[in-house]
Amino acid sequence: FVLVVALISLSFGGAVGLMFLMLGCALPQYNQYWPLFVLVFYILSPIPYCIARRLVDDTDATSNACKELAIFLTTGIVVSAFGLPIVFARAELIYWGACALVLTGNTVIFATILGFFLVFGSNDDFSWQQW
Repeated sequence: FVLVVALISLSFGGAVGLMFLMLGCALPQYNQYWPLFVLVFYILSPIPYCIARRLVDDTDATSNACKELAIFLTTGIVVSAFGLPIVFARAELIYWGACALVLTGNTVIFATILGFFLVFGSNDDFSWQQW
């Protein structure tokens, strides 16, 4: 039952985050679809960590360079996702209100991705590592 509640909560979080992103693009006063480029960052952000989890043995208690590189790359992707709408707003491609909506959507989406890894990241039968 806990996993079902977690899955529903993560689905709701993803829907709310995408709603903020779409509002930043499609509201009549903004009407610019440049912020949709952050969807690429949503797709790319979990990839380095997923690859590192496959390659690294978790039984070692010491720090691992592969996992730290994956976390570094993931952090760069997340920072880029927050920076892109700000650059668009500074270049006057989008309005600052649209930028605020996209940044809010980024916060919700990345919190949802983090929640997914916290809930389904353990080594049990319902783990994402089976995929």
